Amino acid sequence: MKKVSLFALLMTLFIGTTLSAEKSELRISKQYGLAYLPLIVLEEKELIAKHAKAAGLGDVKVEWVTFGGGATANDGLLSGSVDIISGGNAPFIRLWDKTKGKVKALAALDQAPLVLNSANPKVKTLRDLTDKDKIALPAVKVSIQSLVLQIAAAKEFGAKNYDKFDHLTVTLKHPDALIALTSGGKSEITGHLAPEPFLTIEQQNPNIHEVFNSYDVFGGKHTTNVISTTEEFYKNNPKLSQAIIDALNEADAWIAGNKKAAAELYLKAAKSKEPLELIEQILNKPEVHYQTKPLPNITVFSDFLFDTGAIKTKPKSWKELFFDKIY
Repeated sequence: MKKVSLFALLMTLFIGTTLSAEKSELRISKQYGLAYLPLIVLEEKELIAKHAKAAGLGDVKVEWVTFGGGATANDGLLSGSVDIISGGNAPFIRLWDKTKGKVKALAALDQAPLVLNSANPKVKTLRDLTDKDKIALPAVKVSIQSLVLQIAAAKEFGAKNYDKFDHLTVTLKHPDALIALTSGGKSEITGHLAPEPFLTIEQQNPNIHEVFNSYDVFGGKHTTNVISTTEEFYKNNPKLSQAIIDALNEADAWIAGNKKAAAELYLKAAKSKEPLELIEQILNKPEVHYQTKPLPNITVFSDFLFDTGAIKTKPKSWKELFFDKIY
């Protein structure tokens, strides 16, 4: 009888330990651009492993993958090929709605403007766009760049005309869009809705000019990109989820206090040949900021998606979009 009781006790302890064990291997996706600098810092300085070990999780192995857009990242999360994804708030909000809140944001990544640059000298405002113009962005209709263009169109031409320029958009990764826009007319691309550093790099070209800025459209700063995961991952990995947030907070603080070193790290990781001074200049812009807590006006994006029928559920607060560790 004592042997049976001892066996039962050992099994209970074993099962409890198994159920409470958190992941020892983690796959995270990032994308192109300075928006993902905090993730580059996490990767290069192995900050997630550092904070995971401090939380008593032992050695956590982190694998990084790079996607070209939010739609691809969403597919990766739903298929289970990655555990944490990063991307613009528009594809994230669509996924939140599609999964009925089973996918939420773990943290914000950045506040940074998106700018429509044009190589067409005739395009000074949105009203100057014609069917001859082609605008590059990461994903037609679903990317945050596409949403910003729709919101700008609705503001200029009325809510019913929000999709007025959708037929002008072309799916291209940001590095490819930069090459196309600055090719001197060798490409059909005449515009690029670009994030940093691509928007600033493009504007170094005397033939490229700014048409509009997302901060102007929204009347101020907004959270641009987030990292997100599934409810299942969050519930099964509470310490690891917190370790990721803590690692991001450390990365953000390091970037804020080490702009030149952060620029050097970005250029090395991105294998970019841009001047160090240019990237450092961008990081010193007051409109570019990294923090894990989102700005409440992220709901402007979700409100617009709801009003245009792109999502079925309208979040009442930004807190409905984020897991509770961030607030």
